[in-house]
Amino acid sequence: MTNAAAHHDPWRMGFHIMPPTGWLNDPNGLCQLGGTYHVFFQYSPDWPAPHAPRGWGHFVSDDLTHWRAVGRDFAIAPDTPDEASGAYSGCAVPVEGGARLYYTGNVKEPGDFDYITAGRRATQILVEATADPTAPGGLALGEKDVLLRNADYPDFCTCHVRDPKVWHEDGAWWMILGARDLDDHGLALVLRSEDGVAWANAGTVRATEPLGYMWECPDRIELGGREWLSVCPQGMQDRPWANGIRDQAGYLPLPAGEKLGHAGELYLDPAGFCRWDCGFDFYAPQTFVDESGRTVLLAWMGLPDAGFESAPDGLGWCHCLTVPREVTAGADGALLQRPVSELEALRGARHELAGDGTLALAEHRADVLLPNVTGPVELALDGALRVACADGLVRLEFLDERVGAGRTVRKAACDGVSSLRILVDSSAVEVYVNDGRVVLSTRWFPRSPALTLEARGASPCLVWEMGDGMKGCYELV
Repeated sequence: MTNAAAHHDPWRMGFHIMPPTGWLNDPNGLCQLGGTYHVFFQYSPDWPAPHAPRGWGHFVSDDLTHWRAVGRDFAIAPDTPDEASGAYSGCAVPVEGGARLYYTGNVKEPGDFDYITAGRRATQILVEATADPTAPGGLALGEKDVLLRNADYPDFCTCHVRDPKVWHEDGAWWMILGARDLDDHGLALVLRSEDGVAWANAGTVRATEPLGYMWECPDRIELGGREWLSVCPQGMQDRPWANGIRDQAGYLPLPAGEKLGHAGELYLDPAGFCRWDCGFDFYAPQTFVDESGRTVLLAWMGLPDAGFESAPDGLGWCHCLTVPREVTAGADGALLQRPVSELEALRGARHELAGDGTLALAEHRADVLLPNVTGPVELALDGALRVACADGLVRLEFLDERVGAGRTVRKAACDGVSSLRILVDSSAVEVYVNDGRVVLSTRWFPRSPALTLEARGASPCLVWEMGDGMKGCYELV
């Protein structure tokens, strides 16, 4: 299939960001500037070519619903010696007149190395982005400035140090970096700066008991004066809840009154680790605070080391991001995720599916809401994917192995299901239980031309057909 044809296949997204062509993974550089939302992401436009270079792609939106791709090419290309093996993940910090983009440059030296303790360089790079209406996406990206190299990290670190998250607080700049130490324990490094350019080590965040061998994609979330550390620990496959998956994504609450930027040597209890998403496809979440004060999260609907497929034969692109989710804090300290309210603008024709019944829609784009669940409930999509809530569990189960492309079943504990919302978008499904207290996300690859919903025990079940917020944005390819 040609790249042009790939964007018109039945699995193309209508309200999930997917790459214009090629490969997508971690969301990067999330921010809102002058009313415009910017989503950068890990991008390989030449995928599936062997050794396709990895840099940043770029989308923009005025409403988190209708997106525009900023060209087919890299926004940030791995075009200097300090990022020869990839311009890896990072963040954005809004500043007057634009934003600062921080990211990791990865270099794997040729030779016989393990690339853990030797043979890898991890540089932290700054790009100043200036608001410019004549520039692609409204941002003119400046020169690259290397801020940190291997010698700048503590001597207990391996060569794995990456994924900066930067913020400004109490008159100082702060950075956290994901790291792996020489004992193969994951941790986060904390750094401080007066100007956001010259950085000094200021502490570490560790778990009181081992929590994976590497912490990727660290993030800081602050809500109501309390903080959480979001991390993606690698090496988690033996945990009883991990489904054999090596790489997980979750968050840890900080003790009341503690701050990442002032913690020094901070130890967190891994028993408090809570997964962001219990489905098949979720990793590398990143949050930002928009100009209205909301904390918004996007994540990669994929995994670094998955045992299932995300690009069936003939597809000219691979992976997508979740919809933007507003993050709020529950009274018990749990973080809740809800699709941003702007997505409701895509709702079209409304249907009601009461009790036991079946509904057919022309396209695989729907917003399904069960606002008042009072007992066991089951909803089947195309007879191929089943969402079932009963006996304190939510089950996401594939009934057709072709549609699941290797995915089977995921379960999440949920005592007392009261509401259920399911977003269906071509080849993505996101399930929100109890107003986002539990979330399960998955890719799927439907074979039928129309979407069939079959409900059991659902009363009422409201269904909206969803529009196409991505229409036209791939025509530039």
